[in-house]
Amino acid sequence: MSENKTYLTVEGAQKLKEELAYLRNVKRPELSARLNFAIKQGDLSENADYIQSKEEMGFLEGRIQALERMLQNVEILVEGGAPGEARLGSKVTVQEEGFPDREVFMIVGVAEADPRKGRVSNESPMGKALLGRRAGDKVHVNAPGGATIFKVLKVE
Repeated sequence: MSENKTYLTVEGAQKLKEELAYLRNVKRPELSARLNFAIKQGDLSENADYIQSKEEMGFLEGRIQALERMLQNVEILVEGGAPGEARLGSKVTVQEEGFPDREVFMIVGVAEADPRKGRVSNESPMGKALLGRRAGDKVHVNAPGGATIFKVLKVE
């Protein structure tokens, strides 16, 4: 796995493309119009709308550049690989040692990670621990809350 690559599902890549299009085609022109209006109001040193619009434009341009870099170096996660082995794009069902509940995690790239939705980054402690594992394996996860042991129940 390359540090320069952005690993995304097809769905994740589509969401980023849609966000980029919205920022370029809707948000940028709106902010530009607001900025131009603020400039026409005169004295820029005390013009709060100008200052706020300029700051928002800076954040917007930064986000656009970040999305462009991510999409330029994107690698789409595809089905395949060793059958039953956890990899990027896999859904892994685990059970924490000593607890009856099962949890399902999808291993995704950093750009799509959302632990509340069960999407863990391949660079997170859980993601790293699960990569390459198979059903029946036990994994030790060293997370900020402490070390935990999980049993891998299923890899899809």
